[in-house]
Amino acid sequence: MKKITKETYLNWYEEMLFWRKFEDKLAQVYIQQKVRGFLHLYNGQEAILAGSLHAMDLSKDKMITAYRNHVQPIGMGVDPKRVMAELFGKATGTSQGLGGSMHIFSREKGFYGGHGIVGGQIPLGAGMAFGDKYNKTGAVTLCYFGDGAARQGSLHETFNMAMLWKLPVVFCVENNGYAMGTSVARTANHEDIWKLGLGYEMPCGPVDAMNPVAVAEAMDEAIERARRGDGPTFLELKTYRYRGHSMSDAQHYRTKDEVAEYQKIDPITQVKETILEKGYATEEEIKVMDKRVKARVAECEKFAEESPFPDVNVMYDVVYDQEEYPFIPHRL
Repeated sequence: MKKITKETYLNWYEEMLFWRKFEDKLAQVYIQQKVRGFLHLYNGQEAILAGSLHAMDLSKDKMITAYRNHVQPIGMGVDPKRVMAELFGKATGTSQGLGGSMHIFSREKGFYGGHGIVGGQIPLGAGMAFGDKYNKTGAVTLCYFGDGAARQGSLHETFNMAMLWKLPVVFCVENNGYAMGTSVARTANHEDIWKLGLGYEMPCGPVDAMNPVAVAEAMDEAIERARRGDGPTFLELKTYRYRGHSMSDAQHYRTKDEVAEYQKIDPITQVKETILEKGYATEEEIKVMDKRVKARVAECEKFAEESPFPDVNVMYDVVYDQEEYPFIPHRL
């Protein structure tokens, strides 16, 4: 694994803080109705992305996930201004404003969505890995999904084929405790989701996903296993989200005390404490980083605000149309 250095910790702190503040800004503009539709925020889960990126080879590895997907493409190298513009529905967005919150996408940077169908990305991730194995690219696909999606039948079909074909994919369930408002304990007879891999003899296990170091170590082992042709791994990334499932979630299923307990092991705070303990930076230097993050978020908002909405014709350019398409009567 790449060494975790002083620079790693400083980068983790600034990037995770930026992702957190980026999401906070989205929550703010959502209330102002500048962002419409659904909005699922990543607050609390940042260590997963930080640790994963450390273990990946961004020149060829790919990532696919569900609809809690704003900061992942940023981590993969997508301009955050374009991500925010997409959420604002602007022409400068990653999909010209047509995808919105749940469908951020960048083939150029190896980020393949943003999928709104629960569990829909699981077979897609395996399919991407199949393509890489077939074409001998040496790339690995990281496929993320939530604890609710782990109950989908498509997961079992995919696990079976991925193991049979030894596909270069890492399956990652981001277990943040709740599928929308339903706790893991209420969705199955077991709470250790990682054990689903045992039925397929797939290497699997739990990971402390509030700690980017633990994530990086687990991801590195899984990625290298996939890259050398030994097949997939299934990791249960145990994390927690501070905000509701979406902005419309009243969160009646949990208490404020529960959220506060998890905030005591906040990944950003953990990294900051390590930085201070090891003397990687002073409090004053951290304040400079904080100001830099604030300025970056403000720049993203300004760009999104000032960008134009797409021309109405763009909407029709991506809709299939054929006058003489069979089986559809044109005259009633």
